[in-house]
Amino acid sequence: MARQKTTRVKDKWREKKWVTVIAPLAFNNAPIAYIPITDDESAVGRVVEVTLFDIVKGDPSQHQFKLYFQISKVEGDTAISIFKRYEYAKEFLRSLVRRGSSLITLIGDVRTKDGYLFRVKIIALTQKKLNTSRKHALRLIAKDVMAKTIPEMTIDQFIQATAFGKINSDIMAAVKKVIHVRHIGIEKAKLIRTAEAETVLLQAK
Repeated sequence: MARQKTTRVKDKWREKKWVTVIAPLAFNNAPIAYIPITDDESAVGRVVEVTLFDIVKGDPSQHQFKLYFQISKVEGDTAISIFKRYEYAKEFLRSLVRRGSSLITLIGDVRTKDGYLFRVKIIALTQKKLNTSRKHALRLIAKDVMAKTIPEMTIDQFIQATAFGKINSDIMAAVKKVIHVRHIGIEKAKLIRTAEAETVLLQAK
């Protein structure tokens, strides 16, 4: 009787390498994840999602804010990451929206002092409905605050000001002088281009 050939099944998990993903300097290079990778090269570009609470272990309400970090290089058992995106958790966003109030949004591109380009979405919610002119006034105030503050920040300062609500507080302080709002803040902040990519783009023009 012919002997059947047996094929050895590879254990893909055993072949993988585990690395600790490190946050950028804005979060003191804190470890944010422990993940398996196939190899160093294929890991570059991979995005890791965490909450603000996962990083700083502070107030439980920090679960409401999601952060995304992209692996830029792997050194031994450590994966270095860059900040990619910040946004409100969907559950938190839904809890803010109420019937009978106005929801105002503003989307704009901002550049940090060290040349990183971000697309920022501001969201504002009021107690009562606002007319068109007051919505326009609110957007102008928010845009003015961002234009005056963010270009004076480095990328690390911008990340901290976004994640910990400093920009939100600055906009709220300016807006409430003329319009009563229930909530205002950065709903999303997304990295569009790094400083290096911005330099290459400008040189090509």
